[in-house]
Amino acid sequence: MELYYYPLSRYSQKVLIACYEKQINFYPRVVNLHDPIARREIYREAQAQSLPILKCQQNNYLPESSIIIEYLDQLTSQGSQLLPKDEQLKLEVRLYDRLIDNHLNNPLYEIEQIEQASQNNHTINQLELKKMQNACVKFLAQLDTRLSEHFWVCGDSFTLADCALIPCIAYARQTLELFEFDNLNRYWQQAELRGSWMLVKEEIEIRETELSSGLRSIP
Repeated sequence: MELYYYPLSRYSQKVLIACYEKQINFYPRVVNLHDPIARREIYREAQAQSLPILKCQQNNYLPESSIIIEYLDQLTSQGSQLLPKDEQLKLEVRLYDRLIDNHLNNPLYEIEQIEQASQNNHTINQLELKKMQNACVKFLAQLDTRLSEHFWVCGDSFTLADCALIPCIAYARQTLELFEFDNLNRYWQQAELRGSWMLVKEEIEIRETELSSGLRSIP
């Protein structure tokens, strides 16, 4: 299998966490999103509009992070079971995966774009920025309350929902005030000790260093 991804994309990080949790052997295909030709070629070949994309063993392409993770979870029973066998709990995991993507990850992306525009001296809508930040903090407060009764997002086991949340928390801690959220901070401390996130974090740091230095590793 081949995974086409960009290390600084949270949706790519989400799938990378799952791959390491499932102990999946895959060939990493890092796509340079700053190269429009490379981006266009993989999107055209896979008939998809965004990363990550998984090229499966049957040579077909699978887009969308949540779908890729569910496919991997069905593919093998080794490693962590990211979607529970119990149908009610599985539905809960899927629900929080969607909530985290839609109410946290996507707004964080919009905030990121606004902040980058500000750094480039573009005029930004401060009211809209504050509104999105408040919405993210409100959702994080709900998660903080939930985590007072759960070790991970959906109970004692690490699931798809945690694959979605951890990259978001990593970025949110840099841009939002999260000091008051004791349960969320406890969650983050245990997430940082998770081997799968350590591996992803290492790749993030390498890519950030390359971007800041202007150097690129050999693919």
